[in-house]
Amino acid sequence: MISFEEALSIITSDVLVKDTERVDFRESLHRVLAEDVHSDVDMPPFDKAAMDGYACRGEDLGGEMEVLEVIAAGDVPIRKIKSGTCTKIMTGAMIPEGADTVIMVEQTRRTGEGKVVFTGDKTRPNIAKKGEDVRTGDLVWRKGMPIQPQHIAILSAVGHTTPLVAKQPRVGVLSTGDELVEPALFPEEGKIRNSNGFQLAAQVSNAHCIPNYMGIVPDDETATEKAIRKALEENDVVILSGGVSAGDFDFVPKIMRKNGVEILFQKVAVKPGRPTVFGRTKDTYVFGLPGNPVSSFINFEVFVKPLLMAMMGAGHKPLELTLQMGAGFQRKKADRLEFIPVNIDTEGKVTPVSYHGSAHIHAICLADGLMRIPKGVHELKKGAVTYVRPV
Repeated sequence: MISFEEALSIITSDVLVKDTERVDFRESLHRVLAEDVHSDVDMPPFDKAAMDGYACRGEDLGGEMEVLEVIAAGDVPIRKIKSGTCTKIMTGAMIPEGADTVIMVEQTRRTGEGKVVFTGDKTRPNIAKKGEDVRTGDLVWRKGMPIQPQHIAILSAVGHTTPLVAKQPRVGVLSTGDELVEPALFPEEGKIRNSNGFQLAAQVSNAHCIPNYMGIVPDDETATEKAIRKALEENDVVILSGGVSAGDFDFVPKIMRKNGVEILFQKVAVKPGRPTVFGRTKDTYVFGLPGNPVSSFINFEVFVKPLLMAMMGAGHKPLELTLQMGAGFQRKKADRLEFIPVNIDTEGKVTPVSYHGSAHIHAICLADGLMRIPKGVHELKKGAVTYVRPV
C-alpha cells in the first residue's frame, strides 16, 4: 500500500498530453488554452470619459465655460478644448484634445445658452487613460489555463476569435457487478441501481472532458475482458467502478494485465478508497475504483481529475479552505489520510455531517466540502484548524 502523495505522483508523472485544435472562441468555454494570448490593442484604446459630464481643462473650473459640442460614445471629437471652453461628453466617449478633466453633470449649472459652470468643491479627473488596463503586446491569458466566461470577454476584446486549445480526453466509464441494474429499472431483491456509473460520467463532464458511459459489466470474466478490451480501444482513459478488491469475483486487475495494462499500484493509504487500481498501456490510462459511490466520487476528484487536467496541459490546484472546527471530531483509526463530508456554517466553522461510510452518497449531497484529515491524526478539537475542499 502506497501513500496518497506517492499515488498522485505516479498518476501525474510522464503524462500523455493531448493534441491541440483551433475552435471558435464562442465554443471555447472551459477548454484549456494551448497558447499564450497577447493583446493587439491598447485598452482603453484612447483616453475616454469615465462618466457622463463635461470634458474641460481643470484650470478653468473656477469660471464659466462655453459648450463646444456633444460627444457620444463612438464619436470622434471635432473641436479642441481651449481656455474657457468644454464639451458635453458621454461615458466611454473619446476625450477631446486639450481636456484633462471630466466633471459630473450633477456638479454643473447652466448659466446661459450653451454655457455651464462647475458647482462642486473639487473633482477627480474622471478619465480612463489610454492603455492603463492593457498595452499592445501584453500577455492577457496564459497557456495551460481553462477558459472561463471572463476570458471569453478578453478573447473578444483582443480579437482572438480562434484560440488554440487542447483536445478533450475521451473517458470510458464501466460499472461492474451482477447486483447492478440501470437507474430506470426498479431493483429486484438483492439488486441496486447503478449510481456511480452516472456519477462518474457527470464528474468527467464537470472536468470538461468527454464521457463515454459503457454500461454495466456482469461478474463474468469473459464479459469483463471483452468490455475492458473495447474500452481500451475507444478511450484515452478508462474508469471501472467495482471489481478491484480481494473478493472471489474481483478479477479486474488480472484482466487488465492480460490486456497489456501495466498496473502501477493497487492500494492507497486513503479512506475511503483504499482498493484503488491505476495502470496504463502505451496510450491509455486505466483506473479501477471501489464500487461504493462515496469512494468513487472522492477518488475521481483526488486522482482522476488531476490526470485529466494534466492531459490537457493544465495544472490542477484544487481549492482548499483553511477553516476552524465548529465541533470536535474523533476517529478510532488514523492509519490513512481520510476525507470526511462536512458543512460550513455562516461563520466559516466546520462540522461533520451525519456519515455512515463509503456507501452513504447522500452525505456528499448534503455536504459543503470534504475535510482532509492527515494520517496519524485521531482527534480535531473544536476551534482546531482544518482543511476543506469544497464540493
